[in-house]
Amino acid sequence: MKKIVSLFGEKSELFYALNQKAEAYAHSLNLEYRWAPQSPFSEESAIHELKNADAGIIDIEPYGESIFSQIKDSSKLLVRFGVGYDKVDLAAASRHGIAVARTAGANTTAVAEMALTLILSCKRKLNQSQRCIQTGVWVKEIGHEIIGSTVGIIGYGCIGRRFARLIKGFGCHILAYDPHPQSDIHKNDNVEFVSLEELFSRSDAISIHVPYTSETHHLINAKLLSLMKPTGVIVNTSRGGVVDEIALFHALKSGQIASAGIDVFEKEPLPLDSPLLTLENIVLTPHVSSQTVESLWNIYKMALDISADFFAGKGSPFILNQDYRNYQS
Repeated sequence: MKKIVSLFGEKSELFYALNQKAEAYAHSLNLEYRWAPQSPFSEESAIHELKNADAGIIDIEPYGESIFSQIKDSSKLLVRFGVGYDKVDLAAASRHGIAVARTAGANTTAVAEMALTLILSCKRKLNQSQRCIQTGVWVKEIGHEIIGSTVGIIGYGCIGRRFARLIKGFGCHILAYDPHPQSDIHKNDNVEFVSLEELFSRSDAISIHVPYTSETHHLINAKLLSLMKPTGVIVNTSRGGVVDEIALFHALKSGQIASAGIDVFEKEPLPLDSPLLTLENIVLTPHVSSQTVESLWNIYKMALDISADFFAGKGSPFILNQDYRNYQS
């Protein structure tokens, strides 16, 4: 029986319950499952756990040569608990014959819902209104409706498409930009594909759903932000490095754009001296877009399904470094 160790999660009642459920589900797949949460993360501890497992479910911490070289004779598969994989050195994993997968699509609904929540919060100025209640100085903030507006989506993958379906319920006109559009998927979605520049200049609200890569580093910069309407809002539930935070701060501070909702940051946790914390026209959340009970279970289940398929010799579209096979002994 293949052994799976999960390094994800924290010691809480919720995660104890989820991992008990995961253990039972793993057993139904003829897998042995063990939970060894890394909170806080320790590379030494992670290596120890992975040396005693055939596969591991990992979180967002960096995984590179120093780890892969130590676990190559034991763990042959690592499954990222979530979507982003920018901190995993895929080339190094391949060199050691280790497959790296991600649970793409499992948290789609949760992230799309959060993006919508942030847009509505920004449009109706909920952050400013909450401050009125807290200070006792009631200044009735007047916001904007989302109904019938134009919404731009940057990145039209699983989450972008789910977000589009949600926002259509508000009668919005949808613009989209994707670095690698797939016309066969998009042709029936009634979405207008445009350049980034056009998307920024026409949208009343913008939601970001691209992965963080060298190609998307600071994709959202001062030049693009300057094209936005002064009533426009932008939300980011993808990865912090996609947005130039200094440029965003200046755009918000100067009133160049109305508001922003940010769930992910270039450095996490967000430093307490970050200038973003001095702004009133911003909604900040601690990287929780995918954190719903339903989403978490979907990810656990998918990670175990990927593991079962892998050890059964089945191919998987969720493996990021398909060239790992070239290095297997």
